[in-house]
Amino acid sequence: MEWLIIVGIVLFVIAPVMWLKPSPQQKRHSLLRSQITRQGVTIKMEKPPLHHFKGTMPAYRWHYPQDDPGPDFLLVRDSNASEALAPFHAGWRWRIAPLRPLPDSATVHLKTLLERLPQDALVVQSTQYTLTLWWWESQTAERFTTYVPVFEHLRDALRGYADRPITRPLGFKEQPGSREAKP
Repeated sequence: MEWLIIVGIVLFVIAPVMWLKPSPQQKRHSLLRSQITRQGVTIKMEKPPLHHFKGTMPAYRWHYPQDDPGPDFLLVRDSNASEALAPFHAGWRWRIAPLRPLPDSATVHLKTLLERLPQDALVVQSTQYTLTLWWWESQTAERFTTYVPVFEHLRDALRGYADRPITRPLGFKEQPGSREAKP
């Protein structure tokens, strides 16, 4: 009887420790995020730009250079989009289309990317600051690293193609061949 009480107490002490142990899925996500972050991608848990969505979702961001902002657009996978949205390519629809047509090099990279993304990738968004992928992290770090160069090429093709021009302070003139403003 004494042994039964001792075993019960030990199990009672060990049970909370087992709850703190990360699950295999949590370990995979942690490894994925650490490897992708080392490649210059910012990852945050945020509310995605989807209607009637509760909670947060991983957002993988590639930043545009401050002097070369990107265009504004929002693509949503058909499974999360309304039929009223304009189709774009490979099961994706424009929720916010760019104000002017994207350059051909950017369109090629964007279409290639949309064809390759996993089914749990729900939104591709560009703002003047970042290019963002909203997805549920279904793949391993090794598989996802194959997308990183495509995102970087797309970001580079879109940079400097902002919907609004960069405003500079009055009285500053840019020198030929220089990106810095001189008084």
